Amino acid sequence: MAGHNEPFRYMAVQQKVLDMIEAGTLSPGDKIPSLRRMSAAMRVSLSTVNQAYVLLEEQGIIQAKPKSGYFVSPERPSLAPCIKQHAPPTPPTPVTRGEMIRMVLREVGRTDNLPLGVANANDELLPIHQMTRIMGKILRENPIQATSYAPIQGWPELRSAVARHIMDSGTACTPDDIIITSGALEALNIGLRAVTRPGDNVLIQSPTYYCFLQLLEHLGLRAIEIPSCPTCGVCPSDVEKALTKFDITAAIFTPNYNNPDGGLTPDDAKSAVVRIMAERGVPLLEDEIYGDLHFTDDRPRSFKSFDETGNVLSCSSFSKSICPGYRIGWIIPGKRYSKCLELKATINVSSASPSQLAVAGYLHSGQHVRHLRRLRAALSKQMTTMSEHIYRYFPKNTKLTRPQGGVVLWVELDQSIDSIEFFRKAAEYNIGVAPGVVFSTHDQYNNFIRLSFGYPWSDAMADGIATLGKLATEMQSA
Repeated sequence: MAGHNEPFRYMAVQQKVLDMIEAGTLSPGDKIPSLRRMSAAMRVSLSTVNQAYVLLEEQGIIQAKPKSGYFVSPERPSLAPCIKQHAPPTPPTPVTRGEMIRMVLREVGRTDNLPLGVANANDELLPIHQMTRIMGKILRENPIQATSYAPIQGWPELRSAVARHIMDSGTACTPDDIIITSGALEALNIGLRAVTRPGDNVLIQSPTYYCFLQLLEHLGLRAIEIPSCPTCGVCPSDVEKALTKFDITAAIFTPNYNNPDGGLTPDDAKSAVVRIMAERGVPLLEDEIYGDLHFTDDRPRSFKSFDETGNVLSCSSFSKSICPGYRIGWIIPGKRYSKCLELKATINVSSASPSQLAVAGYLHSGQHVRHLRRLRAALSKQMTTMSEHIYRYFPKNTKLTRPQGGVVLWVELDQSIDSIEFFRKAAEYNIGVAPGVVFSTHDQYNNFIRLSFGYPWSDAMADGIATLGKLATEMQSA
């Protein structure tokens, strides 16, 4: 199978440049090796090096200067704070992060603190007034439908709207392929229950969203971790190695802007992962919730868009882009449709009718496209502003990611700082953060924190980042 990994040599070139910057071999403003020199040094083609350099430029790590070559970006480099790509997969591990995760989840819904630990766009950026008007109209004009049970798979008008919406991700499906759920987490719950039994091994990327770990724990499943890279997401060769070494029943990946490290798996790597999983007959669940929040011109494709066998179970929702409280999500289960529909019926019969009809009305109104354009622009600006303030107030050895979408920054503090202690001290100042330790089954992110840039910038935000920077400085000095 070695031949399968040939197209992904550009990832090794990317990592080589990142390693040189991290080691201090290359400093901000320095010229990096030319295409020909890097090609000769790493024994890869010029096109492979060019592909790696283009991706590094898109991530803001290097800059191209006409007729001069490529240079390290002059601002403080945002290096990928992650375990090195191609680290061996971890052995199957029982998930025991429940209490710490519950501690972090207590921050959700609070209004008396600065919620930098909640990965969501703030209400000010969401179409609340439009949704309120549409909901009122539905309750006046369709009271019987709005107060009746929806079909188990969801109202047809919403499934039709979702099918049109996800075409932007390259996914072609019919309304009958979709099951509406109460948020993306219920979709993942249904998908996992459809393909696993207690004691099974599930492949995840590391770091990963802590609610995935909580879900695995509740279902009695064990986790096998492979590294997630903030610059290139999941590597197909790592997936292949894990499948060869362990008995794996299913996998959960977030291909677009992984929470918490913001990793974006390139489209050709997505295609390879889908193919590898299908060849082994291992179901692939994808969390596609952040794909709409891209800062680049083109929306990244989903795993599902490469699925030719029905092996991918694609899960998503509108919680990050329209209305978190409406709890409208969906699953496209492929060949596991019947089992997932059966499980949905046993959980809550069907999702709430008023929310389904209101979101369908909003999508059919045509306002969603314009809203997403404004939302993406706002989030991109907020990310840049927050990054600048972290550079200004945090210790000089702090590192952070530079995601191309999503709502979170993954921040690496000095190794002397414990993220749980940092979480507790920040709470004393009424500031919420997410400690890195809850994003893995292993103690390998103890000095990391996740910060959300989903809230419009304000004096309170600036003061909060300054306070966190001061706290990090004090803890590092101590």
